[in-house]
Amino acid sequence: MTREFVLTLSCPERPGILHAVTSFLVRHGCDITEHQQFDDTDHGIVFLRTGFTALDAEITADRLRDTFAPVAAEFGMEWQLRDAALKPRVLVMVSKFDHCLADLLYRWRSGALDAEIVLVVSNHPDLQPLAAAQGVPFEHVPVTPDTKPRAEARLLALVEEHRIDLVVLARYMQVLSDDLCKRLEGRAINIHHSFLPSFAGAKPYHQAHRRGVKLVGATAHYVTADLDEGPIIEQEIIRVDHRAGPGRLVTVGRDAERLALARAVNWHCQGRILLHGNRTVVFS
Repeated sequence: MTREFVLTLSCPERPGILHAVTSFLVRHGCDITEHQQFDDTDHGIVFLRTGFTALDAEITADRLRDTFAPVAAEFGMEWQLRDAALKPRVLVMVSKFDHCLADLLYRWRSGALDAEIVLVVSNHPDLQPLAAAQGVPFEHVPVTPDTKPRAEARLLALVEEHRIDLVVLARYMQVLSDDLCKRLEGRAINIHHSFLPSFAGAKPYHQAHRRGVKLVGATAHYVTADLDEGPIIEQEIIRVDHRAGPGRLVTVGRDAERLALARAVNWHCQGRILLHGNRTVVFS
């Protein structure tokens, strides 16, 4: 039975990196099925993602990690190697808007999302029936200024209890504390409309309509303590014209949010995103 694995890495650029990786895989009887590489000549860093298969049933991700570690150390690599059959476990956070959650649940149930949605958490009870209809547990964690520390502690407990690999803020309308952002660094994704910072606050689509915007979009990014300024993963834009009123802009904006978020979640779960400071390398 063929087993599939994914290796991602980044390291200082120098001769022999690709040879070292491919030689390692050949020695272990592995066959490369996908390879993508980006040489960041501005910073002298190589980014690489290699998908490969192994016919030997004795080969496991743990065994490969143990034997690859000396190679990685020689080249100063930051790296991950995972079994592609093990889908990341995802916790989705929502408030009252349902479009992103509904889209993720549909993609998950239809097999189009390379993840396992195991829990929905919300500061409102409104979307419990939507989660229940798909057989996903739902936890209501109210948040007020007084209860916010307790609510975030509960979230972290759920992340540990359910062995969560990725937290997705699918229009979760609460600002996470700096401490929580740091605890979830590199494993929390947010989505927001494209009008920030120009049209911040209430009714951004109405503000945009008054200004006559012609592009509506959304940005999916990793969560950091800098509000809505984390490393960008994906952006989607849709062109509109003068006929689009505020209601139409809202509808178009939600479409953009769904698309950008779904791609970002999928790419993260497939190991296609490598972080580099406040930027990402995305092997889509």
